[in-house]
This record gives sequence, C-alpha cells and structure tokens, in this order.
Amino acid sequence: MKKSGLRNELIVRIGILVFVTIIVLSGCGTLRTASKSQKSEAVFTADEISLIMSSDLTSPMRVFKTNSYSDSLLLRTKSSAITIDTSDNNLNTLIKRMYITVNDTASAGVGIAAPQVGVLKSVIWVQRFDKPGEPFEVYLNPKIVQYSQLKQERREGCLSVPDRRGDPKSRSYAILLEYNRADMSFHREMVEGFTAIIFQHEIDHLNGILFTDYLKD
Repeated sequence: MKKSGLRNELIVRIGILVFVTIIVLSGCGTLRTASKSQKSEAVFTADEISLIMSSDLTSPMRVFKTNSYSDSLLLRTKSSAITIDTSDNNLNTLIKRMYITVNDTASAGVGIAAPQVGVLKSVIWVQRFDKPGEPFEVYLNPKIVQYSQLKQERREGCLSVPDRRGDPKSRSYAILLEYNRADMSFHREMVEGFTAIIFQHEIDHLNGILFTDYLKD
C-alpha cells in the first residue's frame, strides 16, 4: 500500500465503543498450528525460493504489478498459510527482504504482502501508525475475524497497481485480528483507524483481492 497523506485527517471514532464492548480486545498465546491441508501447502516452491534467494538481505525484491499479465495472474491467486519454523532460512530471508522492499525508495509504502513479491504465502508487513514511533511489524497467517459496522473512507494506492488511486468506501473502522509472530507466538488484537485500513488492504492481497475491486468504475 502506498504512503500518501497519512496525517491529513482524523478518523471519527463515534460508534467504536459499541464495537469494543462486544469483542475481545487483545490476546496472546502459543502458536496456533495450521491444519494438515495448510501444512501441505506451506512449503516454498522452487520458484519462490529462487525469488527469495535471488539477492542478499540488503536488496529489495521486485514488486509484481498488474500491468504485467503473468504478474496479474499471481496477484489474483490466494496465498497459503505458512508453517512457522524459526530456523527456516527461506522464511527468515523473505521476511527481511520484504521489509527492505517496502522501505526502498522505488517502492516505499505503508504495507506489503508476500504475493506482491511473487511468494504466495501468508506474510505481511504493516506500518503501525497507532503505535509510538510508527514501527513496521511483520505478521504471519493474519486473519480478520470480525469487522466493525462503522466504516471509514480514505483514498488508497497500491505498490502493485501503477498510477491508480481510489476510495473503496468499504473499509471497516475497526477490525479484530488473529495472527502469528515470527517467534511462533499467537496473538489477537483489535486495530482501528488508518492502520486498520492497511491491514484490510494487505490481507486482501493474501486472498487475491485488489483495492480496485471495490471501486465502482
């Protein structure tokens, strides 16, 4: 997701208290393991390993774009859950190179999903504007389990969609997330405001959905 006008507006919080009262605000615990079907899909393919290991840890990866037919086909494919192994060099390298990519001047954004670099696995980076210092954080197997009825409107762009911006007008103000960390821990938390938009945008990528799918034109 592109970085643009991040602090130009304050999102109205009216209605969020009702949402908060009916969901669990946060949680953590041990790793929630993938099902057998997820595990069978979680191994990196040879092509994915080639992309991940194509350069060193300081080099950004190529961002797949919709103006390429082959790239578009991959971007429209659903990603599989990742089996977390802290000693997996492929996974650790992917995580590091995705971070370099989303912070590279040629592809700077506020979030990135693994399909955008050609890897169909459930990994995203999100800039947490709701935390002190606005850090980037990585999330594995993220899933939105509840959406607020209260919506918010904000123009979006995408690293994978050249020269196109628009307001989906469908993003929830708050979402309840479940995800794993790279250390294998499991977490649940509620996210709101602009950061919630970033999560919705990046998790859509994991399901083969682009923000342009929500635009009427």
